[in-house]
Amino acid sequence: MTNIVVLISGNGSNLQAIIDACIKGDIDGQVSAVISNRADAFGLQRAQQANIPTHVKSHTDFSDRESFDQAVMSIIDDYQPDIIVLAGYMRILTDGFVNHYLGKMVNIHPSLLPKYPGLHTHQRAIEAGDSEHGSSVHFVTPELDSGPIIEQSKVSIDAHDCPQSLLAKVQKAEHTLYPKVIQDIIAGRVVWQAE
Repeated sequence: MTNIVVLISGNGSNLQAIIDACIKGDIDGQVSAVISNRADAFGLQRAQQANIPTHVKSHTDFSDRESFDQAVMSIIDDYQPDIIVLAGYMRILTDGFVNHYLGKMVNIHPSLLPKYPGLHTHQRAIEAGDSEHGSSVHFVTPELDSGPIIEQSKVSIDAHDCPQSLLAKVQKAEHTLYPKVIQDIIAGRVVWQAE
């Protein structure tokens, strides 16, 4: 059984999609722990409802990124995960953290990378007049939102779309995309290759 640790900062809708896929057998694995940097993240309640152990480590309790990441790494390593999944984890990771899990950590980013790394992607896509937008699942490397792209899902941008409506479309697509990619990694259909 593949062991998955998920890192979140917020609502955890992608976490829910992953938990549901594990329960249904669409992912041949289990979420063994959920870690958040915010105690008020709703995703923690989602995990608790599924009887998944949760941990909160607030970055505000640490003097620098390195010591915070070190503390999170020690929690993750206790579970010896096969895959680390970032699902709306709003922290920029230190190189030491990324390199410790290189090839085992994936992220979902709400844009069709390499377009719009960083924040406010829905607003930026609308302002640019794009006709389509979407999400990218990628392996995490030290440079933000720039690791090898595994798969993307696209949604159309309509004339009446605002950032909120576009967010809803993108998230709906993400809830199918992310569990599928995780299963592809577990099944060996996607393999990390160092560049």
